Amino acid sequence: MKIEKAKDQPVVLVKWYDYTKWVLDRVDGFPKNQRFVLGTRLADAVVLVVELLGEATFSEKGKKRELLDQANRKIEVVRWLMRLALDRNLVSKKQFLFSIQSLEECGRMVGGWARSIKL
Repeated sequence: MKIEKAKDQPVVLVKWYDYTKWVLDRVDGFPKNQRFVLGTRLADAVVLVVELLGEATFSEKGKKRELLDQANRKIEVVRWLMRLALDRNLVSKKQFLFSIQSLEECGRMVGGWARSIKL
């Protein structure tokens, strides 16, 4: 059964949701000793961004901006965790490049969304 994505959801939320699924699939393949150290932090970070973007979707202006700023900071943390995963040979260079492209795209979208909110 395939659940359709809501048409009124922000594009960045849908893209980040797809990226989160991709990251969780990669983390599942980490060796056990890394899955519980780096894998847990990486998984927690990407899921937190889903939560922040979801909450921002339905929040008032002031709270929305705060949530988007938090999401943007957490995206930067994910970028560094993915770099560490590459350095530890937990992801391939091809996977890392895909990840960085996704992070840059979503980061630009979140930043643009945050800037569009007039406080």
